[in-house]
Amino acid sequence: MEGEPTMEEIIVVEKLNKSYQHKSAVNNLSFTVCQGEIVGLLGPNGAGKSTTINILSTILKPDSGNISIGGYDLAKDKSKIKKFIGIVPQDLAIYEEISAEKNVAFFASLYGLHGSELKSQTCKALQQVGLYDHRAEKPKTFSGGMKRRLNIACAIAHAPKLIIMDEPTVGIDPQSRNHILEAILTLRDQGSTILYSTHYMEEVEAIADRILILDEGKLIASGTKDELCQRFENQVTYSFTLDRKPDETTLILSGLSGIQSVAFEEQGLAITVNITNENLSNIISAILSAGYQIKAMSSKEASLETVFLDLTGKSLRD
Repeated sequence: MEGEPTMEEIIVVEKLNKSYQHKSAVNNLSFTVCQGEIVGLLGPNGAGKSTTINILSTILKPDSGNISIGGYDLAKDKSKIKKFIGIVPQDLAIYEEISAEKNVAFFASLYGLHGSELKSQTCKALQQVGLYDHRAEKPKTFSGGMKRRLNIACAIAHAPKLIIMDEPTVGIDPQSRNHILEAILTLRDQGSTILYSTHYMEEVEAIADRILILDEGKLIASGTKDELCQRFENQVTYSFTLDRKPDETTLILSGLSGIQSVAFEEQGLAITVNITNENLSNIISAILSAGYQIKAMSSKEASLETVFLDLTGKSLRD
């Protein structure tokens, strides 16, 4: 068949389901991740991101569905998949009392590395996360960001083809975040495939080749940043900071024309409107009539955050 060759599919998820005490965490979820991609996984709390990550990492068993990773069937070839992937968990998995170098070497040895290869891969992993100069130091002396970077080094020393990252930059300093994002781009350029779950929209915008948005256990949108934003190119989002938390029962905006979505936040509102049918003065009047004071107001055109708010009705950190 003529045409562009298709990239190899590293992850294939088909009709995945997982429930806890009769409550669905993942609901008929299907998606693919291709060789050499960085795929960002976004969703509000409770969207099913961590459950999906834990199933792909072989930690959780799904209720139903089919999963292939690197051509291996998760139900039949779990041991092969474990060698194929590197997992960067949200919770740190390092030993505080031994050196950074020994931490990385220990985890790499679990995958069968030894001798000169073990030493070489350990050094390479530490260099990739900017910790080589600290290799002899113990993690108990590290900052939180350095510990996060060591966590990644431990996961990549065996040169996995697929790296699964679950919130790898939570609570770290900007320098460590930049080290991590640069390391991820380098890993991608060296041929790794990365599935990256995060609560930080700006990280996905900076590194992701493609984005999956989950809500209530379902895939509700996927595509590149430009593809996702294109459908909202005629929209603008107004953010209002109010004198107190808005109450959905007293602040009624649903009857106003042009409104696409309303997100109620701790200190105000984010309202997305269609610029061809904008009704800003009526929106402001409705807020004031409900007894609120507007402390500040800003606007921004369509962005990934706009897409997310419109699709889920929530901000990413809700």
